[in-house]
Amino acid sequence: MRKTLLTIDWDYFVPFRKEWFFSYIENKRNSIDIWYKRYIMARLRGEDLEKTIKAAPERLLFWRNIKNILPFYKNVKVFISESHKFAYYLAKNFGCERVISFDSHSDLGYSGLESLQFEVNSANWLGKLLGDGIVKEAFIIYGPYSVEKPENFKEFLSLYKINFALSAKELPKDSFVQVIHIARSGAWTPPWLDGEFMKFVTSVGLRYYEFGISHRRWKTSSLSYGDQIFYLNFA
Repeated sequence: MRKTLLTIDWDYFVPFRKEWFFSYIENKRNSIDIWYKRYIMARLRGEDLEKTIKAAPERLLFWRNIKNILPFYKNVKVFISESHKFAYYLAKNFGCERVISFDSHSDLGYSGLESLQFEVNSANWLGKLLGDGIVKEAFIIYGPYSVEKPENFKEFLSLYKINFALSAKELPKDSFVQVIHIARSGAWTPPWLDGEFMKFVTSVGLRYYEFGISHRRWKTSSLSYGDQIFYLNFA
């Protein structure tokens, strides 16, 4: 049995529009302010993002399905964080040999192998785990809204044991889940879904530990004209 880190990025379940794609630093500006900007711009077009951007229903049965496929260590630990980069440290600290990642992004690194020369971040943590020899293999299951393709990462595929699975049913049965990690990734997931995120976390039915998760204030009804000008021009 292979000691495994099971890591889920909340953006696996959340639509992200092509006009929003960018490389985001994970800070307040990109996890809160930019969502107000997107919301206001959509309202100017006559769209209410709170009604149109919702989490995929797949989340409701996710844990039941996973538990039917993968065995969990009896004392499995659960951690939630803002950034997905914490998956690197969890895999390292728990001595995991394998990573199973549910995500809209591969997080192998987006500048080719040069990405492995950068410090650990939300875009390269999985590539770094493989490049540093901490884990021996990785399985990536893209979310229903992902626009990435495995062929975009040929350099990594030529050097490391990376498998792109189409569904959880394709995951190896010798995976023994030692630790579970769930990342909110606020730059890619909107604040109005934070309640659903916490429901997803608690539905695993296990005690969890938090790293860097903070409350995101989201109250569009109190936005003044000045607030809207600020967000449109500076967020």
